[in-house]
Amino acid sequence: MKAHILVIDDDAVAGEFLQEALSLDGYEVKAYTSAKEALKQDLSRYDLLMSDIRMPEMDGLQFLDQVHKKWPNLPVILMTAYGSLETTMEAISLGAWDYISKPFSPEDCRSIVKKVLEVRELRERRLKFDLPEASEEPKLIGSSATMVEFYKQIARVADAPASVLIEGESGTGKELTAHSLHNMSSRRDKPFVVVHCGAIPDNLLESELFGYEKGSFTGADHQHIGLLESAEGGTIFLDEITEMSTALQGKFLRFMQNGEVRRIGGHEVRNVTVRVVAAANKNIDEEVSAGRFRLDLLYRFIVRLRIPSLREHKEDSPMLIESLLKKFGYPNVRISVEAMELLMAYNWPGNVREMENVLQQTLLLSPFVVILPENLPERFLQQKENKEEIALPDISPLETAERDKILQTLKATFWNQSKTAQLLGIDRKTLRLKIRRYDLLNERLSPGGKSSAER
Repeated sequence: MKAHILVIDDDAVAGEFLQEALSLDGYEVKAYTSAKEALKQDLSRYDLLMSDIRMPEMDGLQFLDQVHKKWPNLPVILMTAYGSLETTMEAISLGAWDYISKPFSPEDCRSIVKKVLEVRELRERRLKFDLPEASEEPKLIGSSATMVEFYKQIARVADAPASVLIEGESGTGKELTAHSLHNMSSRRDKPFVVVHCGAIPDNLLESELFGYEKGSFTGADHQHIGLLESAEGGTIFLDEITEMSTALQGKFLRFMQNGEVRRIGGHEVRNVTVRVVAAANKNIDEEVSAGRFRLDLLYRFIVRLRIPSLREHKEDSPMLIESLLKKFGYPNVRISVEAMELLMAYNWPGNVREMENVLQQTLLLSPFVVILPENLPERFLQQKENKEEIALPDISPLETAERDKILQTLKATFWNQSKTAQLLGIDRKTLRLKIRRYDLLNERLSPGGKSSAER
């Protein structure tokens, strides 16, 4: 079915240019020279609107505002020769799907129209089938063999009274793992208390863990029950336990040995039954060797779990990304195949936390419901370029003939890629890929290869 496009430009010649360019791709195109006249029509019968910004009577931004009020799902592309940050921001805030600066080529125009229409079709298809889902508790995501083995380890020790040390890189989900251990145990209805050791000064950390009696030190004007007592019957999770001083480690070791708590400034000893789960993002064996972590305290942790880094189970990336998109409130946003390939090829030094950051940044900057490679942060595009520049195996005789033909045509057009693509019957994107594949840029600098116009 042909898409119907409405073009609005007070310059009749510009409207005719767009009609001719878009009709080549089989679109039904109608042009108006007045936004006010266009608004008298039922615009819901169109699949896409394209409007100039600077027009008399009603400009493109005013037109966009009216369209968005009446037909909020109708995509609008704005065109202008006077682009600015302020205009772009206003266009996006009013609901423009894209923004193109004049002058532009017919190829650029057709490319952006095709992209917007594809995104619109995908969104309508997803909205038709997606149902709202009930909010869920945060959980570990992944179905790879690596993660399944990790789940097995959690299941084996979840209901045991043994203390657990979770090791792994920053951003892998150590607190989430501690939650899973607690939720899968018989303690699930009891408190789960989190203590961020690295965020609390050591002198305060002791009073937070063990509590204090009124008058035990300056400012102690009331009795304070410590976090260990608060977690009675449940689980206490000590994040970044390697940040705890060796002196406090000694006091905590005594608690792990006998379960006894004595508040600062008090004499009464209380027995507390609580499971201890801790996390370390530093190599704890190296910390022991350096004297920064007590070996006898390390021995009190019966089970050591190592959570895999994201690069060890990259195949779970699509599932993780889908889960994060739902978490951020974008369940209908999808990742294009090319963008997903870049995300899966990346090593993720910051693990899942970095992935969350990348997706949040991309969602804020991308106007579409499909994330494309160009919407990703710069480091992913650089990764793509580096990958494309890697030398490929020797090409076949057929490919050699194709390379020679492309090179011959490029030289004949003085390296004008638009003319070359037209003569070869391919689009510019395909031509650029083949130029990279056959390493033709170096040929351009050889004698007879470089053009005076550089195009």
